[in-house]
Amino acid sequence: MTLEYLISQYGYIALFIGVFIEGETILIVAGFAARLGHLSLTWVILIAFAGSLAGDQFYFFLGRVRGKTFLQKRPRWEAKVKKVWALFEHYRTLVILGFRFMYGLRTVTPFAFGLGGIGGIRFFVFNAIGAAAWSVAVAFVGYLFGAVARAVLVDVKQYEHWIIPGVLCAGALVWIIYFMHNRTKGRPKP
Repeated sequence: MTLEYLISQYGYIALFIGVFIEGETILIVAGFAARLGHLSLTWVILIAFAGSLAGDQFYFFLGRVRGKTFLQKRPRWEAKVKKVWALFEHYRTLVILGFRFMYGLRTVTPFAFGLGGIGGIRFFVFNAIGAAAWSVAVAFVGYLFGAVARAVLVDVKQYEHWIIPGVLCAGALVWIIYFMHNRTKGRPKP
């Protein structure tokens, strides 16, 4: 089983799941794969839009329906929710449109808006606009990364088996460092 086969068979499903959960890294890799011809850039953007929108709507309704109970079990989220509301007080619509671009607040922001009672239709409309902009921008970053790789490496196909896992590993490493940093930040010092 080759990497090319795995991407062509499961790339769109992995993309949808990845952007539903969080997703910049997986979308960059999908854009890169589109540049190499394994996926369609149009479908990458559309699926990223759908997965991102669905994930954010899920977290919004989780905040609306189970917000206080859910928040009591996750004290680290409480500080992030307060940060989201502080940003919202100053920038209102811009926060709803651009929260996907604020690393570390992507999942918490729709949850906070659901918890705080922002109108469902208003959130959906601005969320859809933000998801569209994010999907296009991040997919093109991956696509352009593929173009640069192709220009620098004469035969990028022979290196794609290293580049794609390398980008995925780099994204996972950033996420792990961020997660570990936030986890140790709240602990009392001995």
